[in-house]
Amino acid sequence: MTMLTLDREGYYGPLESWGWIYVGSTDGAREVLSAVSGSMITVAATAFSITIVALQLAAANFGPRLLRNFMQDTGNQVVLGTFIATFIYCLLVLRTIRGDGDDYDRFIPQISITVATGLALVSIGMLIYFIHHASTIIQASHVISEAGADLDRAVDRLFPEHIGVNQPEFKQPLTEIPDNFDTEACKIKANNSGYVQAIDDEELMKIACRERLLLRINYRPGKFVVKDQALVTAYPPERVNRQLTNKINDAFILGKQRTEQQDVEFPINQLVEITLRAISPSVNDPFTAIRCIDQLSAGLSRLVQRQFPSPYRYDERHELRVIAEPVTFEGLVDAAFNQIRQYGKQDVAVIIRLLEAIATIADYTCDRKDRAVLLRHAAAIKRDSYENVSDKLDKQDIDEQYLVVEKSLRSG
Repeated sequence: MTMLTLDREGYYGPLESWGWIYVGSTDGAREVLSAVSGSMITVAATAFSITIVALQLAAANFGPRLLRNFMQDTGNQVVLGTFIATFIYCLLVLRTIRGDGDDYDRFIPQISITVATGLALVSIGMLIYFIHHASTIIQASHVISEAGADLDRAVDRLFPEHIGVNQPEFKQPLTEIPDNFDTEACKIKANNSGYVQAIDDEELMKIACRERLLLRINYRPGKFVVKDQALVTAYPPERVNRQLTNKINDAFILGKQRTEQQDVEFPINQLVEITLRAISPSVNDPFTAIRCIDQLSAGLSRLVQRQFPSPYRYDERHELRVIAEPVTFEGLVDAAFNQIRQYGKQDVAVIIRLLEAIATIADYTCDRKDRAVLLRHAAAIKRDSYENVSDKLDKQDIDEQYLVVEKSLRSG
């Protein structure tokens, strides 16, 4: 350890001239280190207990899938790491103290003890920060804003602003896909069950080019695959062997849970889950639901301005090699609004905010097909609300907001 090396060399630097160096006896040194290490392990245990309580509250109020966000919180990790590091440091220094009284081999690591005292003061500051941080991260506004930030980062990562010529509709190159592809192609089965967390597209393209294959990916990130299901379909089948099957399976990362790394629908589902819990009869918190709808409208407004990549991937010779399962704006809007509409059709505030969210997204929508998707959802929201809302004034408010949405979408 660096501090113990400086102690053995007798180099005290400016600490001695400033009067900050420890100058007590060996017994005092042991007492200081014992007090610091004992208090740190106690504070660390308390911090762990507070963290567990926060996790329980988060699981009950926002859903168990959001626990991953709390466990990955940098603030909690830094605080708990500081407490444990201070405890271990004091133990390591404590074992180096030797001698009592005027023993000639007495060794008191004065710099190390001074640093331990400084670490104790830093840990006190970290404890104050932790109390404030732990009470902040379990607030609904913070959880929702973090989920919204995850959605924005996923959109920026998976749908860059400039990825070539804008082609809003995917046109299947029928002339490049063999007529007997569906009947003759070899099905490469999954070795395990789990959620597709990531796909190495570059590796699949290299395999397809090297083996002169046409690969169709049957599952995109976020989908659940059962063992022995057809993960990929390859053509022609005579070029597929066991070694190639293993290489293609290695290009897929399967796990026990979904992640937002390549799955833009996952943060959308997180916001939807919070919304559904908020509008459930047991909670009845429409304000939290409205916050989630606001974040969804912001994320979808960001998303609708991006170009969705084509599922057809070509090699350098412009030959079709990989067909991926596409992510569409319609599918993401369905994931965002369908369940909220179904479970919140009796809550007028939620209904009106859904229509306002669609009107907001419409301001950023230029594609005719995307506007038709939004209009379909607006009409479904109005239809469901009419079947479940009885008050005439509430229906009038819904009608007025629907007319705003319809005018915005139809005017272009």
